[in-house]
Amino acid sequence: MGHQDWSACLDTLCAQVIEYYVFPDVGEQVAAVLRERQAAGAYDAITDDEAFAAAVTEDLQSVNGDKHLRLLHSVDPIPEHEDERIHDPDAYRVEAELENGGIAAVRRLDGNVGYLDLRSLHDASVAGGSVVAAMTLVAHTDALIIDLRRNGGGDPHTVAMYCSYLFDDDVHLNDIYLRPTDATQHFWTMPWLPGPRFGGTKPVHVLTSAYTFSGAEELAYNLRTRERATLIGERTRGGANPGGRYRVAAHLKSAVPSGRAINPVTGTNWEGVGVEPHVEVPAAQAYDVAYRRALEHVLTLDDTGPRRPLAAEAREALAAL
Repeated sequence: MGHQDWSACLDTLCAQVIEYYVFPDVGEQVAAVLRERQAAGAYDAITDDEAFAAAVTEDLQSVNGDKHLRLLHSVDPIPEHEDERIHDPDAYRVEAELENGGIAAVRRLDGNVGYLDLRSLHDASVAGGSVVAAMTLVAHTDALIIDLRRNGGGDPHTVAMYCSYLFDDDVHLNDIYLRPTDATQHFWTMPWLPGPRFGGTKPVHVLTSAYTFSGAEELAYNLRTRERATLIGERTRGGANPGGRYRVAAHLKSAVPSGRAINPVTGTNWEGVGVEPHVEVPAAQAYDVAYRRALEHVLTLDDTGPRRPLAAEAREALAAL
């Protein structure tokens, strides 16, 4: 696509931002910035979709720094639909299944410490079975490490599902206000779950990085505000405004946030500021710090009878760190 065609793309994008962006006044400001940049010839020399998407994204985010607000390049052509919102449930299901619901690893570490490496939080409708399987495997460990360092986000229902395994009582986790319906959706722990719960008393350590984003930040923030986990690592990226994706052109799609998270404890969210860890260390060191803390906890527990070999295992693992 040549630069003479960017005008139609910008018309479409500005209309989408004005119609869907969660804060209407900011949406108007963002569209005005794009028009100013267009009039100044900022995009005239750009000759390919990928470079155009990168340049426009920088301008989209210049008003309020919303990292969810983007223009994205798509290698595969985006088909035209009557509804400009892009969602192919069949393709998405295949993607989620190939990624095992976003679960890269679930392990019982030496010393009876559970470890979950979550790379994304795919929709509960597709990933629910994987979540149940993973949480069942760590249910009887003495401490749990949830690794969100490479997690870019996902479905708030899946966040609520993971959280449900980590509490014993009903807990109000998060609310999301949605501009298109002018309604607020409430997220609570689930009253019944398949498989045993990890429970609400054993230690949970959540690993974070500067990459951790969106739904992964919600998972960390929910557990932090309810004092259910110790966060170890880096301050997260700071994206709390979820939304949809819309067709702009054959190889361009917009990501326009149409909602915002409202935490019932703080009354606010992590937008623009990220989630602060309790223990701030470089992301690469977070696992060792968490595992050491978990093992030290295990060694405070009973070490007689069937637990005797566990204590020996924990001491050996601790010595090896």
